[in-house]
Amino acid sequence: MINPSRLIDRLPPVLRATVYALLATVFFSAMSIFIRQASLELHPSVVVFFRNVLAVAVMVPWLMRAGLGAMRTNRIGMFGLRSVLGLVGMTSGFWAVSLIPISQATALSFTSPIFATLGAALVLGEVVRLRRWTAMIVGFMGAMIVVLGNNGGLAGLGTLELGVMLALLNALIMAANKLVLKSLTRTESSEAIVTYMVLLLTPLSLVPALFVWSWPSPMGFVFLVCLALAGTLGHLCMTRAFASAEVTVVLPFDFARLPISAAMAFLIFAEIPTFWTVIGGLVIFAATFYIARREAQIAKQAARTAAAE
Repeated sequence: MINPSRLIDRLPPVLRATVYALLATVFFSAMSIFIRQASLELHPSVVVFFRNVLAVAVMVPWLMRAGLGAMRTNRIGMFGLRSVLGLVGMTSGFWAVSLIPISQATALSFTSPIFATLGAALVLGEVVRLRRWTAMIVGFMGAMIVVLGNNGGLAGLGTLELGVMLALLNALIMAANKLVLKSLTRTESSEAIVTYMVLLLTPLSLVPALFVWSWPSPMGFVFLVCLALAGTLGHLCMTRAFASAEVTVVLPFDFARLPISAAMAFLIFAEIPTFWTVIGGLVIFAATFYIARREAQIAKQAARTAAAE
């Protein structure tokens, strides 16, 4: 039997990253649909727990083939940090998708690279020059277009929906998680990164789920299985995409989540993305793509300087 991942891994690095990034986009878009379906009968915290415990089952075949030796690491602290961030981000993101239109939650998730750049400047002390600060301001303006345009302008700023605030919190946590992920891909395999995430997240996510516990119906369980499968495959593909090429290669394909998830939401839930969501999403993406491009250029210049020295 032909293994699709082996065929993809034979491709040149940039093309390989492109294929994995597109696959991740499709899986993550489908994941939003399954989150909404499962949340119709279960609390988002319960959905998060089932997503992780079922994801463990998805990763068991790989673990059996690779053996426990594949999980050997000296960076368990980084895996633990990623799991804690993942719990907060996953819970806020799942809850947001259950409360606001999927296209709106998706558009706001594009602010994540902007938060990552801001965090690198404020927390890590990275030098961020005028052009990247300008791009961040433009990106936040795009987020405000989405938020204010869908909430009645400035008058609605004081009464923002819980779903909007959760979507922005999810983007903030995703930014921190991406910094950790990029660090881990330098030394750990994609499968080990995802396996550690779900193994550590399962007991962590059980604690909040117990306070709002309810059992899924048979159909609800089917949605949960599909959710876990789509989420795990999406993370695997995105991790491999980042490991294969620079962020500037991967990031443009992430924007495809907006039209793909909007099309799925329209077909299944009859949701129509608003004008403000589309315009704001485009502005946010333009800013995040510029930031990623500048960061890649700076990294190349630093590498050339180091090589010359």
